[in-house]
Amino acid sequence: MDEDIAMALVNQVIRPSEDPPEDDAQESEAPVGANPAAASGPQLQDPGWAEAAIARPDYGERNYVGHHRMMGMRTLITGGERGIGRAVALAYAREGADVAFTYLPEDEQEAEQTVKLIEDAGSRALALPGDLQDEEFCQEAVAQTVAEFGALNVLVNNAGYQLFTSHGLEDLGNEQFDRTFKTNVYALFWLCKAALPHLQPGAAIINTSSYQAYQPGRWLIDFAASKAAVNSMTFSLAEALGPRGIRVNAVAPGDIGTTAQPSVRPAQNPAHEERGESPLGIPLGRAGQPAELAAAYVLLATEDSSYISGSVIGVTGGKHLA
Repeated sequence: MDEDIAMALVNQVIRPSEDPPEDDAQESEAPVGANPAAASGPQLQDPGWAEAAIARPDYGERNYVGHHRMMGMRTLITGGERGIGRAVALAYAREGADVAFTYLPEDEQEAEQTVKLIEDAGSRALALPGDLQDEEFCQEAVAQTVAEFGALNVLVNNAGYQLFTSHGLEDLGNEQFDRTFKTNVYALFWLCKAALPHLQPGAAIINTSSYQAYQPGRWLIDFAASKAAVNSMTFSLAEALGPRGIRVNAVAPGDIGTTAQPSVRPAQNPAHEERGESPLGIPLGRAGQPAELAAAYVLLATEDSSYISGSVIGVTGGKHLA
């Protein structure tokens, strides 16, 4: 995100969300990505952006159709209670996979909703409450998944922590920096290490990066640096685990509407208007929906990507990963 837009987001007053209840929102017939006039705002514990002013995020409940591409697979997704993680969990379940996912204990209600989506798709669900900043929890999440499902075929390191700093470096404290790297980088390391003994040839590790790894903003110093580290680890792990037949890739989301959190509406940017772009500077003119990322995670989990490893797939609405 451009710096002037980021600053506008930081300085705007956060308004209470006026979203409908979860059950009502899921009755919408709108197709994936049908909401071009969305507002964006800061989001915690999620690699995307909140989109709450117009409609709830689309996780694919009414639109994602599975094609049995992951039958018999056992998967573990971090941060599966909402946002991109929930969309991936739903897609995996509708493709035939069993799905374990981690979530923060305070997000119990959201986790229950994800469990219902998985089980309604006919798959087994395993909800694992805990904090990914804790190495022991990361190890236990892998162990419980294997104990419940009997194996582990796909590990999705999706959960992330992101928080704006209103004045950049001056407001970035050690506590925030530590939390960002422990959630976004250390947890990835701990989970991969714990999962490795259980991953057989054909298994896949999929990490969630961000376009901020390529276009870092001064208001997201720690987050952008952590996602650059995720990219580097993706490349290194692909080199290290390739001889074992394990593929390692990443998905880099752009601006994604992830949860019905309080939102802020960004100011207009004259530079974008001159180029005929949206206020967010997105060539497609809108923020994306979580459901619009799910197919990338499905691709990287299946044999359709049998020769793809060490890659980062951008799902950014046209923003360049450069």
